[in-house]
Amino acid sequence: MVSFDHRDPGTPEADWARCGALHRAPEVDLTGVDRVVVFAAHPDDETLGAGGTMHRLADAGADVRVVVATLGENSHPDSPTHTPERLAALRHEELAAAVHTLTSTDTPPEYLALTDGGLSEDELSEPVARHLEWLEQGEQPLVIVTWEEDGHTDHEVLARTVVAAAGARGVRCLQYPVWFWHWGSPTRLPRGLVRVPLDDAARAAKRSALAHHVTQVQPLSDRRGDEVLLGPHVLEHFDRSVEFFVLGTPDQRTVFDRVHTASADPWAVDTSWYERRKRDVLLACLPREHYGSVLDLGCSTGALTVELARRARSVTAVDASDVALSAARTRLERKGVPNVELVSAVLPRDWDEDWSPRELIVVSEMGYFCSPEQWRELLRRCVAALADGGHLVLCHWRHPIADWPLDGADVHREARRTPGLHGVLSHRETDFVIEVFAPVPAENT
Repeated sequence: MVSFDHRDPGTPEADWARCGALHRAPEVDLTGVDRVVVFAAHPDDETLGAGGTMHRLADAGADVRVVVATLGENSHPDSPTHTPERLAALRHEELAAAVHTLTSTDTPPEYLALTDGGLSEDELSEPVARHLEWLEQGEQPLVIVTWEEDGHTDHEVLARTVVAAAGARGVRCLQYPVWFWHWGSPTRLPRGLVRVPLDDAARAAKRSALAHHVTQVQPLSDRRGDEVLLGPHVLEHFDRSVEFFVLGTPDQRTVFDRVHTASADPWAVDTSWYERRKRDVLLACLPREHYGSVLDLGCSTGALTVELARRARSVTAVDASDVALSAARTRLERKGVPNVELVSAVLPRDWDEDWSPRELIVVSEMGYFCSPEQWRELLRRCVAALADGGHLVLCHWRHPIADWPLDGADVHREARRTPGLHGVLSHRETDFVIEVFAPVPAENT
């Protein structure tokens, strides 16, 4: 957990304005979004982090619902003039006015009235599920929530609950940082950062909405303990012509079951020249002609698995989608390939320690379907599972990956700095990159 004080100067907005990488973040496609649920831990979170985006979506005709977990009654714990109950009542009114300003509707926010500073995933799970059920009735649903690494306990607990629930449903999720802009650094941007440009109308609506949060943007009084919470040095981060979000990671099983149900060959692995040639190049990059035990992670319908099986004693092929594995099973039977075991698993959560050791581990076009934390954990497990003299092969698309926090460059960069691995081979083309790694010998670690 990050430790910070809102009274400190923090990172100047000028530093963020000069950060080229920040402003090169890809733009979010909001086309067709018709239902939105915006979750806030406290009144004003939604306005600060996503107010302009809320206005854009509502103005385009989307049905926007705001859910606030607490009333922020503990924002001024040492106030001599306002009790927590008084603050809760005021912030209740402020949020209603701010949301009306942003959405131009009379639909009131929903107040869960949970304890400020004491949120738990257990108490959030039911209301979050209930609002996501409403959301899923839309054709193009979107959920927006605080960021799970924002440095504030309530922000992070709410985000973890919502991101997990949305991911399990395959609902697109955007997380908005609030305090990161105060304590963070332009040199350490979150992975999966995206942006929503704001026009003049959206910026004006956001400014007006923020002005409604009087207890936060102005002092409660001139007495000690009533100082302003969101001073000018904080608010300047939220007067930009753009809002930034971090992509939530969808659940692999939900997404890829849906993808493989919609199409028998969603990646065109049997007809695409790119796919067929990429497999041939990957196989040509393997340092050895034959391997004993092979682990194929993200096997999909098994096109590469068949080729690996021809150069191995045995292959364990793993995928999150049972629909894809069913197609892979049919392919293996049709090709007469007996030395493959198919395993349904969401990685790294379902990693099986019995998969160690392996002479070859192949991760082809699945690393970017993990969150940054999941990918680091999966790499650690791969390193631990490699036999002496074994190889880890990574192959990934080099272009942007829509709606997922990582891309191919992120995946391979993390692998290159993973302890216990050293590079053996690197092959780069316009569309894909293949890298082969080997474990660092024990005497060199």
